[in-house]
Amino acid sequence: MTDTYQETKIALLGLCEAYVQQRIDTARIAMEAAQEAANSESKSSAGDKYETGRAMAQLERDRHAQLLAEALKLQQDVNRLIVEKHYETVQPGSLVITNRGTFFISISAGKMLLAGKDYFAVSPASPIATSLSGKKMGDTVTFNKLTYQIQAVN
Repeated sequence: MTDTYQETKIALLGLCEAYVQQRIDTARIAMEAAQEAANSESKSSAGDKYETGRAMAQLERDRHAQLLAEALKLQQDVNRLIVEKHYETVQPGSLVITNRGTFFISISAGKMLLAGKDYFAVSPASPIATSLSGKKMGDTVTFNKLTYQIQAVN
């Protein structure tokens, strides 16, 4: 059964990597488009309009640069995960099966579908992961007035 868990964790890690890469690509493309818009803003007789357009394009570029920085941080977080290890307690890189869903403690990527089953990729800093952190199989936690029975940790 452990091999199946390991394969699942490796596959979920791959989904997280793809999620992060998509965010990186989207932010880079949007940054480039905003920069191109700023560069192509033509000087008009109304100088203020030109400056306003360039300033707005620069703000848009800066916003996408921030999104890119966040995505690159997520990529670092994903790269630090060790999924090959079997965990006895809930911590980053572990797969947690509860009576209310299966959680992959990794990054905040949300619901993921793998082999027809739903998994929730959650950041170790998320409220649910914080509640589960350090717990082991058989433990229960209450989160949002719901009781989670931990059926397995790997």
